[in-house]
Amino acid sequence: MRITVLQSAEELGKAAAAKVAQVLRGTIREKGYARIVVSTGASQFTTIEALLAEDVDWRKVTLFNLDEYVDLPETHPASFRRYLQERLVNKVPLGRAVLVDGSKPPREHISELTALLRADDIDIGIIGIGENAHIAFNDPPADFESKDAYFVSNLTDECKMQQVHEKWFDTIDDVPAQAITMTCYQIMQCRCIVSPVPYLSKAQAIKKVLESDRVSVDIPATLMTYHKDFHLFLDKDSASLTDPSLMQEQEFV
Repeated sequence: MRITVLQSAEELGKAAAAKVAQVLRGTIREKGYARIVVSTGASQFTTIEALLAEDVDWRKVTLFNLDEYVDLPETHPASFRRYLQERLVNKVPLGRAVLVDGSKPPREHISELTALLRADDIDIGIIGIGENAHIAFNDPPADFESKDAYFVSNLTDECKMQQVHEKWFDTIDDVPAQAITMTCYQIMQCRCIVSPVPYLSKAQAIKKVLESDRVSVDIPATLMTYHKDFHLFLDKDSASLTDPSLMQEQEFV
């Protein structure tokens, strides 16, 4: 695990985007194409914006996303399909975008998504960490055993409140009860994981993740710290509650 702490969310975004672009360029040189999973949410704004300025041959990139709310129209401001289309998909000449569609029957759609996702390696994942230390919508206690690619998650109240805090919904009752989301197992299949986590609202989650002495289903993001190629990007706010001695490059085997 490599931890990088920057002074601001903007600097974090540029550093994380530079790492993502480096992996994409190297993979395209090696294989002729690359496949990426991209997360959404307010914490990813600066990284996605900075990624647009990077030199990447997007025509050779296939993009997948992590999740989408069940039965939320694409026109809703909180739709992750809308989020990615407005911020990335419509701004670069992507080879292909495969986005989770919560308006489709979940069982059939998950089968379709799984076939497309597992047709080849995922070279890199941009994976955020939630206020409750979830990854995607794998809320605690997370399922680390399932080998499925996606499942329908029942969102916890803590998870819903993050969506309210980030102004995607007005009240907790407005947040959908379920989402189609990528499993912890599938996230860990990414060849490289870059995790951009800015802002004070994530400080408690980062403290839990980095100060845990084990992988815990109650702190889902601890799983990523044992990935063979995991890069965590923090700003001074998200790192502010964690023991400073942990803010250095670490290796877990």
